[in-house]
Amino acid sequence: MPKTRHPSFPSALRQLVALGERLRLARLRRKLTTELFAERVGISRETLRRLEKGDPTIAMGTYMRALRVLGLDQDIDAVAQDDELGRKLQDLDLPRPRPRGRTATRTK
Repeated sequence: MPKTRHPSFPSALRQLVALGERLRLARLRRKLTTELFAERVGISRETLRRLEKGDPTIAMGTYMRALRVLGLDQDIDAVAQDDELGRKLQDLDLPRPRPRGRTATRTK
């Protein structure tokens, strides 16, 4: 059964291209050849070429292995760490405190 392709958002594609370029620059700064880097990540040189171009069909696990080989795997911890929107939405679902009614005081 062929895989179903889902169209990516243009902004997501731009982010993947930028990530691929950052990974390529990190590899070059470490003076790693495409052959050596691909071997350490456990992928073919063709897959590495696609990864560095920001191909959206590359698996997340492959990006994680590339980050680990480069010593940048801790950077992934920052993704979605401060989910401000999610927290606000969660707060909207919290039960609201009931308003306290005033108790009438009797005067004699």
